[in-house]
Amino acid sequence: MPDPAPRHLARRSLLRAAVGAPAAVAASSALWPGFSAQAAEPAGPVDPKDPRFTLAVLPDTQYLFDQGGSDPEPVRETLVHLLRRRREDNIVFLAHLGDVTEHGTETEMRAADEVFRTIDGRLPYSVLAGNHDVPGNSDDQRGATPYLRTFGPDRFRRMPTYGGSSPDGYHSFHLLTGGGRQWLLLALDWRISDRGIAWAQGVLDQHPELPSILTTHEIAASDDEGHASLTGYGDRLWNRLIRGNDQIFLTLNGHYWPCGRTTLTNDAGNPVHVHLTNYQDRYYGGAGMLRYYRFDLARGVIDVETLSPWALARRPEDRTLLQAEHVELSGDVERFTVEIDFERRFAAFAPPVVPPPRPPAAVLVPGTVAYWRFDAAGSTPGPDGTPVAPGTLARDLTGQGNDLRAELLHGSAPEVLTWSAEHHTGQPAHASLRFDGGKGPDRGAVLRTGPGAPINGMALLDGYTIETFIKLPDPFVGDHAFMGILSWEGRAGDAGKTSGWSPEEPTCSLNLSGERFLQFVVYPKHTDADPTSWSHALPTGRWTHVAVVNDARRTIVYVDGSPIARNPAEDSRGIATLGKPFVIGATQFALEYGHGFYGWVGDTRVVARALRPEQFLRA
Repeated sequence: MPDPAPRHLARRSLLRAAVGAPAAVAASSALWPGFSAQAAEPAGPVDPKDPRFTLAVLPDTQYLFDQGGSDPEPVRETLVHLLRRRREDNIVFLAHLGDVTEHGTETEMRAADEVFRTIDGRLPYSVLAGNHDVPGNSDDQRGATPYLRTFGPDRFRRMPTYGGSSPDGYHSFHLLTGGGRQWLLLALDWRISDRGIAWAQGVLDQHPELPSILTTHEIAASDDEGHASLTGYGDRLWNRLIRGNDQIFLTLNGHYWPCGRTTLTNDAGNPVHVHLTNYQDRYYGGAGMLRYYRFDLARGVIDVETLSPWALARRPEDRTLLQAEHVELSGDVERFTVEIDFERRFAAFAPPVVPPPRPPAAVLVPGTVAYWRFDAAGSTPGPDGTPVAPGTLARDLTGQGNDLRAELLHGSAPEVLTWSAEHHTGQPAHASLRFDGGKGPDRGAVLRTGPGAPINGMALLDGYTIETFIKLPDPFVGDHAFMGILSWEGRAGDAGKTSGWSPEEPTCSLNLSGERFLQFVVYPKHTDADPTSWSHALPTGRWTHVAVVNDARRTIVYVDGSPIARNPAEDSRGIATLGKPFVIGATQFALEYGHGFYGWVGDTRVVARALRPEQFLRA
């Protein structure tokens, strides 16, 4: 932070304009030969495959390493806290944002060195120089300093995450593993020269598929409302390095206060999250305040929270008023959530690895009675988006004769059923059918087995697994309440079932309610009952795998491999089929079809036994 005081043992003034630098030259980095993801996994008690992991961030600690009078214990307590919580919080790395010390002297650096030895060899981390650690009017070509001797390449090279440093030693990069993938973290000096920018660009070029986090001491400043904007130097970094490298999705800096954040759009049209974190203006020089960036790849978010382990370590009754106020901080810039569709955000430079199509033989497990797919293995598909002609066959790939034939309902237009290249990433076939069913007037299409198909009358008394992949459109337009996904034709009343909702409904069907809840209703063979499962609201715009599993005693419905809550406890053995066709795309009532399914349907399989989740079609 700028200060008009003299340089000697005082806060240095901020260099507001970009520092002049020599012409860019090629710079080599100490890249690891034969680098592998396994080698980059952080040492210690963390799970590199867990989709939830934490990046810890420690901003300006300068007032706690001030030989004129300070107390480094809050920083030590923060580092000890990280070691204590490393396994529970799955902390993969710690990034310091610069201004480690107040004056950058040998004495202050020795004190910082001693404190940071607490985590050496136990938690990988990065440190970068702020304007109080090195001469504030210099760039990365300044040469040797007490900072470089303390936090230069020699300190980091034994860390499993360390990738290399620039020739001058003031910049480094680190390769983290979290959520089952690698991440690149750049730790850049307070003032980067043209040589430094060339080095950083070289690192990015050598790791083009890695999502990247850029840390440095200054990029943005903030107003009192927490609205951040680029500084003059930050604008140089943005234009020279950040905006043209799509893989940089998050930047972190300290230096200024108050904290703030903003989101900018890079040259690829994607968001870059710019966060300013600094607490040196708060009680006790920031009290060793720590920022957690909790990545959750399953939820598509980064949850951010701020706490002081030093204050937290004290018993509540022993905390002073100010300590109690700083145990945790809240507010829009202290505790917030960043929503990121990680797969979509990183798709341009790191497209997700989609498993190749699996041949039918790979999924015809013992007991399979029918398996349908909508690629060349199961039919003769037309180009993506073209109508499926009435009468088109989807072959039963078990060879048992349960072929499906396409049929339009209520004189619907051909476009109500089309071929599609869309598919669930874990689906064996890379194809599906797009149904455009709806109410008012009723419209839809179905695929039905022929009158002599074996599946029509199968009671499946020893258990069964019925699986399919579906996707609901986004936006989900219109009223599609209780549209059918798949079913057996016929009336429950004709099977002697009278205790259910209506004798006019079929004996087995998988439907979707108006709230987008799955409904699986079955009339068992052995009893007059209709045990029904209900799911949560299914998402739109995303593929979902559904599995109905019956073990000849009760039925459990799984969504994306997870059991739903509302599965009936009633006994359920077999299905009271009537020898009528099995259908994909709609459900009958009173032997008639209303509206058809609205969305996509992928591979569908019926197995005459209960499968475990690891045996499902989803890879």
